[in-house]
Order: sequence, then structure tokens, then C-alpha cells
Amino acid sequence: MTLPARTAALPMYDLQPEAVQAWWQGLAAALRREGVEEVPDALSWPDDLEAHWRQPRLLLSQTCGHPLVTRLWDAVQVVGAMRYAAPGCEGIRYSSLLVAREGHAGGLAALAGRVAAVNDEGSYSGCIALRRAVAAVGGDERFFGRITLTGSHRACLVAVRQGEADVAAIDAVTHALIQRHQPALLQGLQVIGRTPLAPGLPLITALHTSAPELRALQRGLQAACHDPALAAERRALLIEGFEPVPASTWE
Repeated sequence: MTLPARTAALPMYDLQPEAVQAWWQGLAAALRREGVEEVPDALSWPDDLEAHWRQPRLLLSQTCGHPLVTRLWDAVQVVGAMRYAAPGCEGIRYSSLLVAREGHAGGLAALAGRVAAVNDEGSYSGCIALRRAVAAVGGDERFFGRITLTGSHRACLVAVRQGEADVAAIDAVTHALIQRHQPALLQGLQVIGRTPLAPGLPLITALHTSAPELRALQRGLQAACHDPALAAERRALLIEGFEPVPASTWE
């Protein structure tokens, strides 16, 4: 029986798909040098992330910490996490930037009863971190007058800019990538706060990936992060390095 092809995707920071694909070309070569077999030539761009993450032939992908601990804990293995050179990041940890329209004064507490834009209810950076920030200023689930679900961090920024929402929590890496590549999206907006640091987005592989191959994936990622020939690709995606941290990092 012919097995289905192995798949790989890096779907979480896809502001510039061509830059992600260029990084993958170098990373794929590094993985092959470490003996990883059936490395895809090109990344997948899945519409159904949940199904993608659960594929039994998944070689490498990136997910969010919340789905990892709530739905994928027994379905995947953690490879590690990237380090990003972005304000609000430290090591493999990241934060969310609380964004409102320019001119807002008084911080998050002054937005009680207003509208929050949330990319996804299962997103740590866009939803759970925002809830914790509300709790830190004494609020509860009734703090906002309304929550609007947008489907992406970029759509949250648009909603705040256009007055459809008053605040959003934006992943620090996403915010920095937008500031570099699409700065017009941030015009008329300001950062009014930052959430506490939390473990960043985990890289995962299929549950049945062998232990030797898991170690080869980790070596390949580290090699690609130190390869001078890939410096431009790393800069484009704000990649600073890779750490082979265990799944318990997200517990």
C-alpha cells in the first residue's frame, strides 16, 4: 500500500507567503542533510488547520499553545519553538500587544463596556491573553459590551481602525511583521498595553514520528537557524533561533 505524502506547513505567521516558502526551501534542505526522509518540496496552505495538525503523515507544522493543550495533546509531538526578534518577545516567549485607536487615554480599564475585536475564541494571543488582561484590571466576562470575531489579527486591526471595535490583542510577532511589511495597517492605531509573556507557538510533528527523526527535525531547525546563507530569509520572518523545548513548556 502506498502511503500518502508527508505534509508540512508554517501557517501561523503567513503575512508574506513567499517569504515563508523561501525559508522552507532552506529549512527543507537542512532537514534532508540531517537524514529526514520525504521532506516536501513545498509547504501546504491548509484551510482546515485542525485536520492538518492531526494528519498521521504530518512532518512539521506550527500551532497555537491553546489548541495544543486543549485538543492536540495526545495527537501530536512537540518539536520545539522558534525565537523571534520582535518587541514583546523574550527567548521562545511572546506577549500580545493591546491596540486601540490613536488618542485613547486611560489604558484597558477605560474601555469597559466597549467593543473588543477577537481573531478566534481558541487563540491564546488574541482571546485568552485579552481575557487575562481584563482580569488583571478587575474585569470579568461582562467587561466588554460586545465582542466581535474577525477571523484574523489583521482583520482585528482593520476593525479597530474603522471604529467597528475599540481594542484588540495582537500577537507580538504578527504586529512586528505587519509593522515591517504592511505598516499602513497600523496607521491611526496605538499600543496601550502588553500582556505577560507566555510560551510562543509550538512546532509539532505527527504522533508516530520516530524519536530519531524527531531529533533530526530539531537538528535541522537549529542548523537552518545558524546557516549564514539563510540570514535574509530569517530576517524577513523575524526568526532569531530555535529551541527544542518539551511539550511540558505549555502545560
